[in-house]
Amino acid sequence: MLDIQFIRSNRELVAKKASEKNMAVDLEQVIGFDDKRKEILQEVEVLRQERNNLSSANKSGRPSEEDINKGKLLKDKIANLEHQLSAVEQEYVQLLKQIPNLHFDDVPIGGEDAGSEVSRFGETNTGGVDHLDFATKKDWVDFERGAKVAGAKFYYLKGDLALLENALLQYALTKLMSKNFTLMSVPHLVNSKTASGTGFAPRTSDQSDEYYIEGDDLSLIATAEISLTGYHTDEILDEAKLPLLYVGYSPCYRKEAGTYGKHTRGLFRVHQFNKLEMYAYTMPETSKQVHEQLLAIEEEIWQELKIPYRVINIASGDLGAPAAKKFDIEYWSPVDAQYRELTSCSNCTDFQARNLNIRVRRSDGKVDFVHTLNGTVVSMARSLVAIIEHYQDKDGNLRIPEVLQPYMMGKSTI
Repeated sequence: MLDIQFIRSNRELVAKKASEKNMAVDLEQVIGFDDKRKEILQEVEVLRQERNNLSSANKSGRPSEEDINKGKLLKDKIANLEHQLSAVEQEYVQLLKQIPNLHFDDVPIGGEDAGSEVSRFGETNTGGVDHLDFATKKDWVDFERGAKVAGAKFYYLKGDLALLENALLQYALTKLMSKNFTLMSVPHLVNSKTASGTGFAPRTSDQSDEYYIEGDDLSLIATAEISLTGYHTDEILDEAKLPLLYVGYSPCYRKEAGTYGKHTRGLFRVHQFNKLEMYAYTMPETSKQVHEQLLAIEEEIWQELKIPYRVINIASGDLGAPAAKKFDIEYWSPVDAQYRELTSCSNCTDFQARNLNIRVRRSDGKVDFVHTLNGTVVSMARSLVAIIEHYQDKDGNLRIPEVLQPYMMGKSTI
């Protein structure tokens, strides 16, 4: 969330930035609830002081009937005001969380199609067999039995394609370990505080893209980013230890709500897939630099896999609430003759950290909120799509990218 004092001092800027993210906010309503909250809190503090003074005056002896009645009255007034305060604070926080993070000035303004190209890698070509047709013919993927067991868009990976997914994981892990990331196996379920603090806020199973567990205040994670954000909730970190670099491996569970019109065939958009996710806690002054470093790691991976791609600076209207800036890597699909989303990399500045009270104590003793960043290392299902499209040969076999061969049990072709 944003700091309320910043909102008060920069109303026009906050409203403008929210509008550019296509998010409607009522800043006066938020400020009004903050005023009401402060007013009630002041009343409560005055009454508490009266009650304390009354107790102090009667420490040496039995209180009079008048003081007893006065004490009961104060207790009732305080309880009533505390109840009002709780309701106002709940509404205030809910409204405050609806105000999105401010995007950086170098973010393009507009909707999904307004993103600007930053760079390209590799030569583009066209042709080839669709990944689902290719994998089905090789008996590597089974959506029919996945649907029988769990429903539409669930699937089984089999044989050599499952082995290739593992090779991709091992290759990527080796690379991230060499760059001083700490591997984390994360919870697949998180509570609503963690989900909403990260920017994912399911309240019922039909209100978001996440699967919500009714009655348990838990939802399945859509990305390891959620669990990794919550890891340092309510902590004060040491400046000397930053940046903290984590890489989380987990399944990702998504209802994929709101995907009408998007490419959904086969493995490209499914309800469950495995993903390796980078996460960084940084000092505010270094987060932009770390953001570029995370992007460089993503690019290094796809360059070594020799998959052509382009980097997009995502436009304001497609950023979502937490991100101040996001890069997407889109691989070139020779089958569809267009670029398709493969990875993303976001700088959320202090937005998530404020939600979850994650701070850093500087060397001079001052305490600030940290900045949080996340980036996809490899999203397995989409990565397999890209490899199948680019490495199939005329004989109906799949060549293994050179960097993955050490993890394929001696296989160079499958």
